[in-house]
Amino acid sequence: MSAGTVLVGAAGYAFVALGGHTLPPADAAALSSFYLLVSTIGPGLFVALEQETNRATSSALALRSPPGPVLRRAATHGAVLWAVAFLVLGAMYPFLVEGSLLGHRELFWAIVLSTVTAGAVYFVRGVLGGMQRFEGYAATLAGEGLMRLVPALVIATAGLATAGLYGFVFALGSGVGAVAALGWLRRGVDAQRRAGAAASADLVTGAAPSRSEAPRVRGFAPLVSATLLAQAVANLAPVVVTARLTADPATAAAFAAGFILARVPLFVFSPLQAVVLPAVSAAVTHGETVRVYRIVRPVLLAATGVCVLGVVLLSTVGPWAVRTLLGAEAPLSGAVLGFLGAGTLLLIAAQVLQAALVALQAHLAVTVSWQLSIVTLVLLLMLPIHPVQAAVVAQLTCAAVVVIAMSATLTVRLRSAAAAPTAAAAPG
Repeated sequence: MSAGTVLVGAAGYAFVALGGHTLPPADAAALSSFYLLVSTIGPGLFVALEQETNRATSSALALRSPPGPVLRRAATHGAVLWAVAFLVLGAMYPFLVEGSLLGHRELFWAIVLSTVTAGAVYFVRGVLGGMQRFEGYAATLAGEGLMRLVPALVIATAGLATAGLYGFVFALGSGVGAVAALGWLRRGVDAQRRAGAAASADLVTGAAPSRSEAPRVRGFAPLVSATLLAQAVANLAPVVVTARLTADPATAAAFAAGFILARVPLFVFSPLQAVVLPAVSAAVTHGETVRVYRIVRPVLLAATGVCVLGVVLLSTVGPWAVRTLLGAEAPLSGAVLGFLGAGTLLLIAAQVLQAALVALQAHLAVTVSWQLSIVTLVLLLMLPIHPVQAAVVAQLTCAAVVVIAMSATLTVRLRSAAAAPTAAAAPG
């Protein structure tokens, strides 16, 4: 999984850098908008599908239930999300093409393609994560990263660079990731089906305790809302800064480049939820709530250590990277980049906490946490100070709000779960 996440991160950096160095400014700007839109729509819609599929699959595995009902329900939810996404994209076609994509119709169709491939890869990751088939999960990351990185490098070195070609290569990456893991997916489903059949046979002979109905994919609408809000929190600031800095587009472009540089680790560490969610789901299914802290704490500490190093690098060599690697024409201070990196650290912590809360079926609480965060972000982005300063303050504060809200909810839920058996065992 580590190699796969490195490839995904490298592909993200390469996509932004190659577009900035090989395309005219207008095309590079359209490609940046494409990147932010794809990074919002795909994860925003389908991370919820992955997390709920992961939770339901891992619960079914713990109960030795057959996988078929869970997979069919999850696939139905994915199809509904596809339909909604296509309707919304169709309605927004003229605004996206003439506005954010600067007339590049081909980039719109690349967004449509990316929506299809994102739904496929997040569904596959949800099943593989729930079955704890992390080799297959890693294969989806490696396939996605390689498909985005290698062809983009070939396009750039061969002098074939166009915004549309870059866009379609990026969109196809998720599809290649889904196809790369089909072998692991098939083996995992077959193994769980055999386990379910064996458990059913044990029930007939009385050799095993009765099992409850197969876990359902539930709380889906609140979770989709939460993930869409999470992506808005992660990607909204550069859009607002650009709108407020119409008289200084060079600074706006530099901030957008630095923002993307600071945010790429957020996408790299997104697979953490695939490790946390099935482990917490299994612990909750078996009533072992004390284990949840032991699962979540080391993951948060590891992410913190890596991100602290990232903050240091952003503060020191970040300005050089934005100028030299990403082609920004205006300077961006190390302090700004360091604070953006700190905001990314908090958002990674929120990803881990969200996975634990989803496993506890606290979907509404997750949504409310992100709602509080987005309100905070929007209000602070409009502070009557320099737009870049307002964006930095807004990013740090809104990320802190969601982490505090989720941490408090997780503590309350675990205390309630731990107290429930004690109360049940008390004499009447």
